[in-house]
Amino acid sequence: MIDWIIYSVLIGTGATVLFDLWSLLLEKMFNMPPLNWQMVGRWIGLMREGKFYHQKISQSKAVKNELLIGWLTHYLIGIIFAGIFLLIHKVSFSLLTVSFLSCITFGIVTVVFPFFIMQPCMGLGIAASKTPKPHVARIRSLINHMVFGVGLYVATLTCVTVNQSFF
Repeated sequence: MIDWIIYSVLIGTGATVLFDLWSLLLEKMFNMPPLNWQMVGRWIGLMREGKFYHQKISQSKAVKNELLIGWLTHYLIGIIFAGIFLLIHKVSFSLLTVSFLSCITFGIVTVVFPFFIMQPCMGLGIAASKTPKPHVARIRSLINHMVFGVGLYVATLTCVTVNQSFF
């Protein structure tokens, strides 16, 4: 159990860092604005008051430390996704046989979370349908989550290489 927690944290953090480096690259090379973790922090922060759905999260009242809350949430989600990924691989086959394809596929599947939970609850519609350019937002989300999948692969291989006794 403790190994699973440690590796979930290491792999999830590694995959999320790659996700963030990708976002930074897009910002620097193509002037694409990064994801706004402040709004995620606002969404999470307002849950304490029982507010889970917003017409438009940017117009909801600000929450103290919402940017920090957003970043912490972003990394926690990455760690949770990695934990789920590790459980799937422990049950189905050895972590040593994790494939690039299984990681990319898992990354793509995780896009369900923002498409059907986060975006609708923040007033952006299902799969960003209420954004100015929904198709661009959808493609960007899919690519970002594929990059997360690449990060899962790299971080998993790194952990397996460092510690062959995992699982």
